[in-house]
Amino acid sequence: MLAARIRTRFGLFCLAAALVIFTPTLHAASEWKIIKVGPRDYLSAENVAKFYGFPADVKPSGPQGKTLNLDNGRNQLQVTLDSRECVINGVRNWLSFPVIAKDNQFLISRVDLAKTIEPQLRPHMIPNLGRFNTVVLDPGHGGYDKGACSSFGCEKDYTLDIGRQLKPLLEAKGFKVIMTRDSDVFIPLEQRARIANSTRDSIFVSIHLNATDWNPAAAGFEIYSLTPRGAPSTQDDALALRFFNVQIGSPVDAPSLALSMSIYHSIVGHLAEPDRGIKRARFAVLRLTKIPAVLVEGGFLTERHEGREIANSEWRAKYAQAISIGIENYKLLVDKRQRPMMLADYQRQLGGTLIARDVSTLAPDSAAIIPASNTQHLVGAAPAVNQDGSAAPARSEQEQDEPAAPPPNASPAAPVVAANSPPVAPAPEETSPTPEEVMPDAPAPSPPVVAKNSPTPAPRQPSPPVAQSPPPAPKQ
Repeated sequence: MLAARIRTRFGLFCLAAALVIFTPTLHAASEWKIIKVGPRDYLSAENVAKFYGFPADVKPSGPQGKTLNLDNGRNQLQVTLDSRECVINGVRNWLSFPVIAKDNQFLISRVDLAKTIEPQLRPHMIPNLGRFNTVVLDPGHGGYDKGACSSFGCEKDYTLDIGRQLKPLLEAKGFKVIMTRDSDVFIPLEQRARIANSTRDSIFVSIHLNATDWNPAAAGFEIYSLTPRGAPSTQDDALALRFFNVQIGSPVDAPSLALSMSIYHSIVGHLAEPDRGIKRARFAVLRLTKIPAVLVEGGFLTERHEGREIANSEWRAKYAQAISIGIENYKLLVDKRQRPMMLADYQRQLGGTLIARDVSTLAPDSAAIIPASNTQHLVGAAPAVNQDGSAAPARSEQEQDEPAAPPPNASPAAPVVAANSPPVAPAPEETSPTPEEVMPDAPAPSPPVVAKNSPTPAPRQPSPPVAQSPPPAPKQ
């Protein structure tokens, strides 16, 4: 009898505790106010600020009062009216849809909140961060496909050298590393993705260098993950309806974005080059890869200063080191739910001070640079230049971002097998996975932890306890 009473009282105590814990969550979740504008759902910047614990009543600033800067000491979000460009924790990002205004409110697309902002402000809340111990490195181009070239050298040689320098750095951190190529051979894009998909517990990092044939001053770094389902890519200036509901997304969209964030913050934190941002694209190696995947563009061969730096082996070693630290930070996020180091942390390490750039002051045409090295397939891209100086034909985004066929005098391609991996099994039948559109509740935030090989940054202010999740991106 006594034992029964104890069990009854304990059960009532647990029920009461559960109600205390979950009632605020349900109340807070009900405070989301979806605003319908045309075919899309939006949320007010005020609503977003309240959810993430940003100061209330922040007024727009900048030219014509079009820029809103939210900062709570731990996270920072800066958006600009009528622009797809924003700044998240000190680095540039590109939204799927412009920030708009209605009834004197800044409105942010629900898709952008769920797919771009939430994974970066609360990466430890991403539900499907899969553990990994293998890194698939993909040095871009190879063989007859030289990629972009400068007077100092060609992209295919530089990316291979970066991959070769990056491999032992990652192995020293305990990772298994597979390279899609470790010599000067051409590997088709489908085969690169197939190599990645044949691995287990892995991530994919494609290494490229940038170029443009119409703006010799274009410079800086950028990184890509796959464009979300039903949204335009960063380079798509015209937000045409044809982009909606016709393109698949990735089942690991949020982990890929977190990987982009981890690597990119490390790169711009270690190398003093312009920040071109975290972007989205439907490159073949991203579209066909089913594991967390990113494509890094490391500077412009066509810019005189960067072209000279890229040709320097010491610069490439530093670049490889920055990528390795970013991957290690992502590993800490996956294994321990520890927030990756942000740009401010790296700048504090180096004794610098973070000054978030006002996006309204950036060059208005900087987002429109189309890399000639590996994005000729983008719709509306500036004509790429072949190695002989002739204009390369534009190709649609659904086509492969690779040369259509080898030149007549090209040597036969080597067997399309990873240079240091066992033979790859035949590819499974292609499917079109439906991406996870719902962000379920996740554990409470964990304190930030710095990568084991990095000096301890200055302490951050603790974030407010948040148990609820932002509204999921609408199903397409």
